[in-house]
Amino acid sequence: MAREDTYLKIRGHLDELTDEQLEARFWELAQRVVDPMVELARTHTSPSIERSVLMRMGVDSPTCMAVVGECEKRALLGHGCGHVVWYYAQEVGLAPPEAARRLAAGEGWDVVEQKWGGAR
Repeated sequence: MAREDTYLKIRGHLDELTDEQLEARFWELAQRVVDPMVELARTHTSPSIERSVLMRMGVDSPTCMAVVGECEKRALLGHGCGHVVWYYAQEVGLAPPEAARRLAAGEGWDVVEQKWGGAR
């Protein structure tokens, strides 16, 4: 049984696009696919999920608890604690476990809040 090749018919609406327009269309569609997942993650996280993410980044359990607690107090949980730690680590040039230790000790929240603000 041979399958009818419909590729050329199906892609007809793309014929007139330049390479740049095709690339822009690709990223637009990719963003439309990802946006609902990002929103779901933002609205459906929990402290235990966030601790789990941090532990997979190499952060020890007591530090995870402290960072997640601070993120909760500062209304940053929806941004993802791993994202918060990763951002701070990149900004100050540290490995994520060390960045998390500093955040747990109360250092560096000013850098984080410059990006996302504080508790609302």
